[in-house]
Amino acid sequence: MFRLCGLLSKCHYFRRPVSPVRQFAQSNVQLLDSNVKLEEETLPWYTQDRSYPVKIGEVFQARYQVLGKLGFGGYSTVWLCRDLTHHKYVTLKVFERDSAEGKREVEAYYRIHASKASHDGAKFVRKALDSFQIGHAEGIYQCLVHQPLGMSLYDLRTQFTAKILPEKLLKMTLVHILLALDYLHAEAGIIHTDIQEKNIMLGIEDISVLVDFEEAEKSSPSPRKIAGDRLIYASRKLKKTKQHGQPILCDFGQARFGSIRYCGDIQPYIYRAPEVLLHMSWDHKVDIWNIGLVAWDLSQTKHLFYARDSKKQNSDANHIAEMVALLGPPPREMINGSGYAKDFFDLEGNWKGAVPIPSICLEQLEENLQGEQQQLFLTFMRKMLRWRPEDRKSARELLSDPWLRSE
Repeated sequence: MFRLCGLLSKCHYFRRPVSPVRQFAQSNVQLLDSNVKLEEETLPWYTQDRSYPVKIGEVFQARYQVLGKLGFGGYSTVWLCRDLTHHKYVTLKVFERDSAEGKREVEAYYRIHASKASHDGAKFVRKALDSFQIGHAEGIYQCLVHQPLGMSLYDLRTQFTAKILPEKLLKMTLVHILLALDYLHAEAGIIHTDIQEKNIMLGIEDISVLVDFEEAEKSSPSPRKIAGDRLIYASRKLKKTKQHGQPILCDFGQARFGSIRYCGDIQPYIYRAPEVLLHMSWDHKVDIWNIGLVAWDLSQTKHLFYARDSKKQNSDANHIAEMVALLGPPPREMINGSGYAKDFFDLEGNWKGAVPIPSICLEQLEENLQGEQQQLFLTFMRKMLRWRPEDRKSARELLSDPWLRSE
């Protein structure tokens, strides 16, 4: 465990008294149908014994009081809390019991905390303020404390009428993300492996949204259901604001570390890099492929890859066929180096025809730019969307791209 705010303890003579514990109403609570699954209960792998039963009003470490539920992820629940010692709002992330994702996140934040904070990208990567564990009859639950963040890039994008980011905002956002990624790769030795719109969140400039959240929970308690010996809460959203902070790269539960090559499935399915699809080893360049697809999603109304069969099931054959349509066939050395590739290509590198190669190209699929700006954007995309990982530009190289730097 670590406490990044431990230095503040040296200034205890100048501290304000600890804030009093907030009181929350026990009446006027809407109870939901106990037979209907709610939030984290809807996850296929959810079981009660794996999830810690956080309660609104509960205080952890004699310091962090839970004010309400912000949301849930695949392996955790997220809560807005008040740091009673330092008189500020924080976010508490509580992982499932003995969570591998929790262990990876803690290791990632160790590396971030120990790395070069002067790098320009460090401020665009989420930091951990504190880490602790909850001991319980069912096991150990890892917890992380963060500075609160606002909406995700996905939520921001969908607020625009066209459901895409304006080009100027898109460029600024990508510069921030690439700086964050260069910091992770070059300084912290972290491969994120899960870069997507929902894992990039905006800083909070208007603290009133947190105050409003707390007051709303007091006056109108969140709906909840009783499930055995625990409560399952409905999440409460932060109010919308026009004052957004900088984009921050979050969620390191799937991160890998160091310069070694890894094997195995990673990344959301439609974001998977070719080497992952072809069951080959991979390294930090999978993040560059990811950035390319995030850039596309932020600027277009449809994902670049559909990657599904006629039954709308994930399909490697359809996914790889789309890649061939957009990138041409993979290099022969990739085909020869992947036993799985031989299911789709013959010894000469020709497509076997598992499914038809669609008649598509990037120029046809790009809907929002014209002329020189479109060509510059597509050139930028092609620097990331390459079959061979070593052919993809690094985050640092991409930062000097002409389209990204154009007015």
